[in-house]
Amino acid sequence: MKQLLQRLRAAFANLAPRERMLVSAVFVVVGLTLVWAVIVQPLLAMGDHMRQRVATAEVQLEAMKRLRHEFDEVNGRLTSVEQRIEQGSRGNLRTTLETLARRASVSIESMEPQPSPANDRYRETKVEVGLKQVTLPQTVRYLHEIESLDQVLSVKALRVRTRPDRPDLLDVTFTVSSFEKI
Repeated sequence: MKQLLQRLRAAFANLAPRERMLVSAVFVVVGLTLVWAVIVQPLLAMGDHMRQRVATAEVQLEAMKRLRHEFDEVNGRLTSVEQRIEQGSRGNLRTTLETLARRASVSIESMEPQPSPANDRYRETKVEVGLKQVTLPQTVRYLHEIESLDQVLSVKALRVRTRPDRPDLLDVTFTVSSFEKI
């Protein structure tokens, strides 16, 4: 390696001043190109990559904040419902629905128990309620009575049909669930 370097110096020393200047310019251009390609360009690319990662991380952070807000909101509602279940009055669901029907001036046509899924924390009792020949205000009043009770009741699967013989009256079927802590 030393010999090669000495031969290159000797060859450079034998060049005319104009040729030396030209060879020196070529070495400077090649050196600058190497510095650009090996040091500067990778640093610029790394900076672009970092800016892109920061932008992606900021988008993900905003999504996480939004999800956290939604989680807190749902968790708060769940806690509220659990407190209402624990503090709410207990009673037979069928008896409660009959009492509320009398308050709303509604006659219950049928009340059928429904199977409910098993849960480790709560026991759900479901009843399908059928109302025949009721008015819309009576139906709304009855559903409002159910929803505004201290006991946690949930109305599901509401079906409303007009009667063919009397269009001003409705046949209404819905399922009501109550929950008790196990």
